[in-house]
Amino acid sequence: MAPKSKVTREMIVDAAAGIVRESGYEAVNARAVAGKLRCSTQPVMYHFATMEDLKMEAYSQVDRFHTEYLMTFSGERDPLLEIGLNYIRFAIKEPNLFRFLFQSGYARENNLLEMIDSEELIPVLSAMQEGIGTDMGKTKEIFLVIAMFAHGYASIIANNSLEYDEELAAHHLEKVFNGAVLAAGEEK
Repeated sequence: MAPKSKVTREMIVDAAAGIVRESGYEAVNARAVAGKLRCSTQPVMYHFATMEDLKMEAYSQVDRFHTEYLMTFSGERDPLLEIGLNYIRFAIKEPNLFRFLFQSGYARENNLLEMIDSEELIPVLSAMQEGIGTDMGKTKEIFLVIAMFAHGYASIIANNSLEYDEELAAHHLEKVFNGAVLAAGEEK
């Protein structure tokens, strides 16, 4: 008889993230994760005391994936514009993951000011700071303006309410970016 394969914590988190991607975070439960792993619910419950604990770990995994996605540049546009467009593209390609990250209530941060200081955002802010050539305080101000605009665009798309036009989105995002840079430079 072949030995049973051991279901690890990482396998469970991967399965939960896969369920979120396919069906949304609401579909994550012990039975669904066990079904995806072709095991009983016992390993799931052994590794995670609650489904909330599992969803938080899945959230962290999806958040890391999102950061990598944002930081992947095609080289066709300015990297700063690409970050905003990648944010919108992520909502198009991964609407369930987008809703999990930004519309589920699982974010560790309670508001934008906490988010802007999160460790996960450091690579994005550092790339922006280098591209703009300004101090981190101004970079954060510019980021917040762009993030709010891009998030609005992406949220509408992720919730199936807007047809996406890449060139129009890039044009709008560039205007917002230029305005935010100008406004940050003019503030005293």
